[in-house]
Amino acid sequence: MENIDGTSTETLFDSEDKENTRYSQAAYVTKVSMVLNFLLTCFKFVVGIIGNSSAMVADAAHSLSDLITDIAVIVGLKVAKKPRDSTHNYGHGKIETLAAAFTGLVLFAAAVGIFWGGLQKIIAFYQGGMLPTPSKITLLVAMLSIVLKEWLYRYTIVHGRRLKSDALIANAWEHRSDAFSSTGTMIGVGGAIFLGGRWVVLDPIAAVVISFFIFKVAFEISSKNLNELLEASLDSETYRSIEEILISTEGVLSFHELKTRKIGNAMAADVHIEVNRDLSVVDAHEISTQVEKRLKEICGKNGHYSIHVEPCSDSEYYNSDISGINKGIRS
Repeated sequence: MENIDGTSTETLFDSEDKENTRYSQAAYVTKVSMVLNFLLTCFKFVVGIIGNSSAMVADAAHSLSDLITDIAVIVGLKVAKKPRDSTHNYGHGKIETLAAAFTGLVLFAAAVGIFWGGLQKIIAFYQGGMLPTPSKITLLVAMLSIVLKEWLYRYTIVHGRRLKSDALIANAWEHRSDAFSSTGTMIGVGGAIFLGGRWVVLDPIAAVVISFFIFKVAFEISSKNLNELLEASLDSETYRSIEEILISTEGVLSFHELKTRKIGNAMAADVHIEVNRDLSVVDAHEISTQVEKRLKEICGKNGHYSIHVEPCSDSEYYNSDISGINKGIRS
């Protein structure tokens, strides 16, 4: 059975099933992350407070930001998997991008908090204040956190790339930044414990250094996804691939007004192609169908492609023999 636009009902159902499976798998990965982040956050806060470690408390705050973004990603994925409707003709994929951007912004806020807290303690120390020596258990917890968060990063990034989910990939990098955070905590706490004396300041210094790693990751995640929300064009490599498809498709004499963007994990392209003005409507439509088919092969079947056909304005094509073109199109 075919729909009005020529697509089969079976194809649409298959596409929806694949999207539902994709989002279900992404949600499962995020739930695993959420459970581990909840346990780590509670553990780090308790140990950081009992163990007198500002770096560990900062690390716990970072894990809390991970937990918050896990929740945001799950909510985003749940909404994003909703099918197209009368008020959202392109689907709800932008919600996934929004969740990824939110992840970056929360990460940025966490970095500000960690930086400011560590800086205040450093200033207080050099003004004559005393800093307590962290307990050894904080060092063990930092080492455990590094192992768990690095595993969680690898687990999430593999599934994020396989499922082509920006939200999962952004979340994976937040896990990696938390592993960096715990590495800094381990160095700072270890130095404060084993060197002692004036070296206890290494603990808050570690917190400040950690914040800069988090700033970097937050900027990369936020800028990428906010650009997508602002309808930024696809990357230059994909853009060139689309241009090559248009140039090499038989019957396309020229093109202009090529516009590209991302809608969630799907790509979108709008373009005006020029064909021989003496072609029939059927043959001109067949050329646009071939362009769309080739775009789906390169950019994905769940993409959105709008191809406007125009008669070529170049007079050198007006008197060309179109029989060969028609034959090539119909073959």
